[in-house]
Amino acid sequence: MRFAPGREVLYRNIDGARLASVRPCRVVVDDERGLLLWLARGSAVVVEAARDGRGLRDMPFSEWIGLETEVVPRTWQGPGLLKFIPPEADHSVWFFRDDEGVFLNWYVNLEERALRWDDGHVAGVDVIDQDLDVVANPDRTWQWKDEDEFTERLAYPDHYWVRDEQAVRAEGLRVIKMIEAGDFPFDGTWTTYHPDPSWPVPTALPAGWDRPAIPRS
Repeated sequence: MRFAPGREVLYRNIDGARLASVRPCRVVVDDERGLLLWLARGSAVVVEAARDGRGLRDMPFSEWIGLETEVVPRTWQGPGLLKFIPPEADHSVWFFRDDEGVFLNWYVNLEERALRWDDGHVAGVDVIDQDLDVVANPDRTWQWKDEDEFTERLAYPDHYWVRDEQAVRAEGLRVIKMIEAGDFPFDGTWTTYHPDPSWPVPTALPAGWDRPAIPRS
């Protein structure tokens, strides 16, 4: 399944069986290297929150797992960013930029590999965020991110969606070798990218954004 350039595709993060976030993106390119998406500043998104408005990162995981949650509308406030999803890999690479659109760094989001779906009027990719991440600087230095959250949540195996800590860390180490070597996509590709100015910023999610998650074997 390939998505046409310019098509809106929903990047959906699934926490267990629940929608944790939905972000509407535009397809920049979709080829043998992978799927490249653009998330524009000001895009309408939804995020999972407790009834009192707090998010997962606003409290200990032990408290979060006992609360009722809902998905609530938000707006993507940060600068626009690229999300690159390589084929058959358990991560995506985000290209962070400053307010002027200048590349800052890569953010390796370790996640259970993307599953594509296409319902005709709406399409997307479903991932399971595995919380542990890697930040890579333009000089190819790097550091782990969110290790404390990852460790905290692993202590609750009956509620945490990450099942294999070692597999997550192994994927991170595999990508770190690519970073250090300057391998694609850490070779400067797309660091000067600018989106098509004719693309509208999505002010609402399309009907079907909340369709059931793609089952995983």
